[in-house]
Parts: sequence; C-alpha cells; structure tokens
Amino acid sequence: MPVASCSRCKVARANVKRSKTADCLCKECFFYCFETEIHETITKGRLFKRGDTVAIGASGGKDSTVLAYILKLLNDRHDYGLHLQLLSIDEGITGYRDDSLETVKQNGVDYALPLQILSYEDLYGWTMDEIVRATGVRNNCTFCGVFRRQALERGAQLMKCSVIATGHNADDIAETILMNILRGDIARLGRSTNIITNDNEEEGEGGDLSWGIPRCKPFKYTYEKEIVLYARFKSLLYFSTECIYSPNAYRGHVRVHLKELEKVRPSVILDIIHSGECLQVARPGRLPTKGVCERCAFISSQRVCKACVLLQGLNSGRPKLGICKSSKLRGLKRGEEGGEDVS
Repeated sequence: MPVASCSRCKVARANVKRSKTADCLCKECFFYCFETEIHETITKGRLFKRGDTVAIGASGGKDSTVLAYILKLLNDRHDYGLHLQLLSIDEGITGYRDDSLETVKQNGVDYALPLQILSYEDLYGWTMDEIVRATGVRNNCTFCGVFRRQALERGAQLMKCSVIATGHNADDIAETILMNILRGDIARLGRSTNIITNDNEEEGEGGDLSWGIPRCKPFKYTYEKEIVLYARFKSLLYFSTECIYSPNAYRGHVRVHLKELEKVRPSVILDIIHSGECLQVARPGRLPTKGVCERCAFISSQRVCKACVLLQGLNSGRPKLGICKSSKLRGLKRGEEGGEDVS
C-alpha cells in the first residue's frame, strides 16, 4: 500500500493526520501549521502587547511545556517584544508535584526563562497531601482549584507581570462548556469560550473569585493530541504523570464522554467551542463585583474570599465549611458572628 505524501509540500512522507482539517502532513509542515495557527490566535485575539511581562503558568506537563517553548519561539520569530517568565505552583503532592517541578526547573534552564515557585504551604499553611487527609479525596479539587488560581495571581503580582498565559487547550475548553451545560451554570456558560478572562469567574472546579491580572489561552483552538505530537517530535522534556488526586474529579467523567464523541466525529471539539462562541444566553448571570477580602486583603467578589472560607474550615476542623451550599454557609457565618456554636 503506497505511503501518503504530505498534502502541503507534496514531497515528504506524511506523519500526521490532523483531526481539525483531515490534512496529512510531514513533520516540518506540521510544525509550520501548528506554530502559524498559534501565532494567528495570539495576534487575532490580541493576547499580548509589546512590552508585556508574561507569567507562563508552568506545571511541567505537556501543555505548559509546549506553551513555554512556543511562546519563546514566536516571541523571537515575530518580535512580540514580550518579557517571558515561568510561574509554578507547588501544591504539595508527594510523588507528583515534587517530580514535575524538576522538569519545570530544567525547562527554565533550556529556554533561558526566569522561574518563580510558590507553594501552598507557604501561602496557606497547608499542603494538598494534608488537605486530602483532612477532607478525603472527593472534594479535594475544590480546594486545589481555588488555592491555585489565587496563588497564580499572587505569583504574577510578585513578578510584576501584566498578563498570565495558561496552557488550556481546545479539549479543556470544550470540556468546560459541557460541564457548564450539564451543571446548568448559565453564568459561566456565557463566558466559557473567552480567550481572555479578566474580572470574571474562572472556569473549573469550585472557583468563585474575580481576578485582576488578565489570563489568556494561546492554545484555545489547539487540540491536545497535536500538543503531544509537537512535544514528541521536538523531543521536549515534559512530565506525563496525572495528578494522583484527580481521577474522581467531575471533569474526568466529561473528558471520557468527549473522547467517545470524538471517535464518531473528529471535529467535535472545535464544533463545541464554536457553538459556545455563538451561544446567546437570554439572561446571563450577574457578574461578581470586584472587591477586597476583609481578611486577607486580596481580590474577591465577596466580603470573605473563597480561599479564606476554605482555610477557615480547614483550620477549625470543619473542612466542609467552604464547600457546603451557599445558604448554609451564610447561616454558618451569621452563627459565628453571633457567637453561636455551629460545629
């Protein structure tokens, strides 16, 4: 059976068949298309402006590793004029994050990018290992999601960055849209496809804070499988082990369903994203008002930010305090202010 030739250069042997276009490409043409599409996403979305100091959220995984590599590549190639830095959050997960941080450190050396690492233990006095022991595995993503988003914000402020770039890819965004539909979360559904988020609620498990530093997603239209192929073809060093506490996360069930849909319709990921972009929510949820937490003086849409509520529960031996229903939580707050025993 004859080997297919590259549908772009018509000369070299094809190594990749792209789901989004059905094109068969050789390695070099795949690199060109992959890098060009991300460049177009950056320029059309106006993700950066010259002189920006960009904090690249670096976990050591495939997405953040390729993001760091390609932002440096495109910054040099197209003269964006950006100051790039790596920002990592150490959640304190033994056998997972400690190993992945070694990869991030090596990436910093390989790409000549400065690196800042902040830990949950330093910021909050708790590691995720300790939180899981106190709360169990079921709700751990709520704590990790809230703490991580605030930690990224704190790190970016410390580094005096004007924008945060994250490795959220097309698969992640399609999953988020489906999660919001299944939850009936109209407020987040209307903002699920925003390529830049600022002063809005972030998608994910358990978050309800508004943020001051813009966050952008250069991989919004980039398939996860193509990120993996790019990393392998370029022989990039990345950490591939999944978080040991994430198998029970709701997102994981949505991811499995999306993969099944993709087998039937390869374009389903971009189809979902485009549907989300075109969706008109009749009565969008009210955006939270940006304010300051009265306890930690950090950005919050409530008097007390979600991170402080979760910490209060952990420190008082009532870890479910921050993950109960909002009506029950208001009752708990009133009881505490009145000096009642609410344990």
